[in-house]
Amino acid sequence: MIQSMTGYGEAIVNYGGKKIHVEVKSLNSKSFDLFMRVPPIYKEKEIALRQTLSQQLQRGKIDLTIWVEKDVAVEAPQVKAKVLVSYYEQLKEVVDHSKIPEPADWMSVLLRLPETTARNEMETLEEEEWKTISDAVNTALEHLTAFRTQEGSGLEKMFQEKISNIRTLLHQIETYETSRVEKIKSRLLESLKGLHEVQYDNNRLEQELIYYIEKLDISEEKQRLNNHLDYFVETMDNAPGQGKKLGFVAQEMGREINTMGSKSNLAEMQNIVVEMKDELEQIKEQVLNVL
Repeated sequence: MIQSMTGYGEAIVNYGGKKIHVEVKSLNSKSFDLFMRVPPIYKEKEIALRQTLSQQLQRGKIDLTIWVEKDVAVEAPQVKAKVLVSYYEQLKEVVDHSKIPEPADWMSVLLRLPETTARNEMETLEEEEWKTISDAVNTALEHLTAFRTQEGSGLEKMFQEKISNIRTLLHQIETYETSRVEKIKSRLLESLKGLHEVQYDNNRLEQELIYYIEKLDISEEKQRLNNHLDYFVETMDNAPGQGKKLGFVAQEMGREINTMGSKSNLAEMQNIVVEMKDELEQIKEQVLNVL
């Protein structure tokens, strides 16, 4: 079954007072194109993340975002008690030996002084935390793959419908082939009758007509187009990752349809060819989204 390159997955885990969010988005692209936004503490693991995503997603424009919500108690700055007491003792001595009035709220004054509080900004990534994040990334990728599979199912139904429509149109062309040959032959003979006093050999004329009509024969193009239609359907049933191959097959289908159009030489057949091109164009547009 085919998969779409469009997808979305997310996961949320908790570790050590942190709420860690993982979000993965995917859009269509000719190659694997990854953009990551991760907190500084996880930067050292970017290569490992890239390997994991490239192995599981294969192709697409991938956007990975990891962000962290910290518990207020963990994030709150730590009060430096010794510094606070030292400030208080120094200021109290000044107040006692001067006419400066004592503050009504000592704490608000002391906490505004430098170095009374500190944040723990030196974080290190523990192995257990990285395992938790790796599991979250894999969960998000599973959700994204499920999304891709669901979208791929819709694309497959559309492709099946368009392939069926092309087959039907191909059968319609066959109804005009016999009458087309007769019309071409009659038109050429009528043109010759209009050329007065021109002598021609009937046997040679018959040979030339056969040669001309063989040049307009589309039997081989029809057979090759049928083969391409079968191969397209067969390829869709293979493992995911067939998008490029499906694109190549669609191009080959287009070549055969174009050749039939150039050989048709009959308005009714050319109208059918135009309809086939329209169906094929819709396949080509959507095949760009297939993984």
